[in-house]
Amino acid sequence: MSSSSPEKPGPSRSGLFYALGAYLVWGLLPLYFLLLVPASAFEIVAWRVVWALVVCALLLTVLRGWSRFFAVFRQPRLVLVMGLAGVLIYINWQTYVIASTGGQILEASLGYFINPIVTILLGVFILRERLRMLQWASLAISLVAVVVLTIGYGAIPWISLILAGSFGLYGLVKKQVGPRIDALDGLTLESLWLFPFMVVQLAVVGATTGISFGALGFWHAAGLIGAGVVTAVPLLLFASASKRLPLVFIGFVQYLTPILQFVVGVFLLGEPMPPERLAGFAIVWLALIVLSVDLVRAGRAGRAGRAGRARSRNANNLLSDRSENILET
Repeated sequence: MSSSSPEKPGPSRSGLFYALGAYLVWGLLPLYFLLLVPASAFEIVAWRVVWALVVCALLLTVLRGWSRFFAVFRQPRLVLVMGLAGVLIYINWQTYVIASTGGQILEASLGYFINPIVTILLGVFILRERLRMLQWASLAISLVAVVVLTIGYGAIPWISLILAGSFGLYGLVKKQVGPRIDALDGLTLESLWLFPFMVVQLAVVGATTGISFGALGFWHAAGLIGAGVVTAVPLLLFASASKRLPLVFIGFVQYLTPILQFVVGVFLLGEPMPPERLAGFAIVWLALIVLSVDLVRAGRAGRAGRAGRARSRNANNLLSDRSENILET
């Protein structure tokens, strides 16, 4: 006689801790990057990539993961795809640091608020996915928000759109890669692809504005080195969290990052928030509420469907067992 399958465990405490840690670091990164000024945004990102590669190399050494990492090179197509991922994450990082050090943290937070909506758009136009009614409603509300914010800013919010678009495309590329490469190997390979370009970027910075690394004291240099740490650690925390938490839970926790960025921009750094800009943010939040309701409903429907299939299997097993008993008598 067959037994019913065990129920899937709920969110673990360690998964929650990892997720909160990752999104907390990402949300407070603008404050960290401001500590690195007067280093330019281009110097900060270049050192961020260089030191992230060093951190990844150390972790691969400690975790004895070099053989696994080099095995990735047996898949040339995967290596090329990770190069594309590296370009996309570079665009995202560079835009984000420019926004953080240039007094545009609110526009950066808007980019991460609308990122889930951009991800849906990519699913429609690239993956040919079909949307549910509430997802269409969320998209329509988001378009209204972009129009309102364009009026509020007096220009199209390019920083927000570039951040959301680059990170959405990055997520799409990583989704195509799937489980063929883990988080540490992926970040190492992306950083390795970017490394020669970052050497050139540092050379250009040195020939123009000048390199600040080592010229502004020990703590400033340590901060630039730490940029590699704050790049690698939250990504690895997120990878651990995603293995322990349901996707619906991750979908809600991800809003912690733009919320923290919003708080930093408005209340700590005093970025202006005129009524028309606040109205645009409010419309975005409404779109996210609609999207979250759809996420919850889809999650419940999925669980109900799985439970129904499990009951059907159990009933079929019971009928089969009874038939066997009848035949045996």
